Amino acid sequence: MTSNELDKPTERTGFALVGSAYYPILVAIFTALVIISNVTATKGVAFGPVITDGGFIVFPLTYIIGDVLSEVYGFKAARRAILLGFSMNVLAAAAFWVTIYLPAADFYENQAALENVVHAYTQLIIAGLAGFIVGQTINAWVVVAIKERTKEKHLWARLVGSTFAGQLGDTLVFCAIAAGAIGITTFRDFAVYTALGWLYKTAVEIVFLPITYRVIAIIKRREPTYEPMV
Repeated sequence: MTSNELDKPTERTGFALVGSAYYPILVAIFTALVIISNVTATKGVAFGPVITDGGFIVFPLTYIIGDVLSEVYGFKAARRAILLGFSMNVLAAAAFWVTIYLPAADFYENQAALENVVHAYTQLIIAGLAGFIVGQTINAWVVVAIKERTKEKHLWARLVGSTFAGQLGDTLVFCAIAAGAIGITTFRDFAVYTALGWLYKTAVEIVFLPITYRVIAIIKRREPTYEPMV
């Protein structure tokens, strides 16, 4: 299967057109979750020997939304959402850096703390965007590629298969770059951080599978341009 074959949501065979009320809502939620997760990821978190970052709270939800976008609207539409999320994160990082260099008011005492957070955020932005683009692209491609073969059947296979592949790519890339930003310096801590991130995010998506199923079913039913793939 070529990339051109994956880029055909406008043919209305198995995918909906993006010009509806649902697509921009999903993209807005998707983008917000990506920005929130990158901000919360600036804090390293430890539950005993288990090491992670604050991004674990909402980041897995980006893959759930990504699955919905890929399943209903196709690879090209999902890729558009990924690029928009990328762009908004770059804008957020630029705004933070401008804020650092603005003259501080006399009563403002948190300049050093802000700089530390923004420096960490910038490194996490680089890590997050690299992992995000790799992981979400793999995730979207796997959903659409499996759908081309299974049509409307075996949705669980598309969602679980894309989760394992996408989250693995995302986590490996992200952790390799982000570890230093949150203070991870040993290989053991890095291995725990990477393995836990992959297993946790994959587990969350599997646990939320019934909800993902329901959301996909609702949007497919209400999207006037969606035509089942046969």
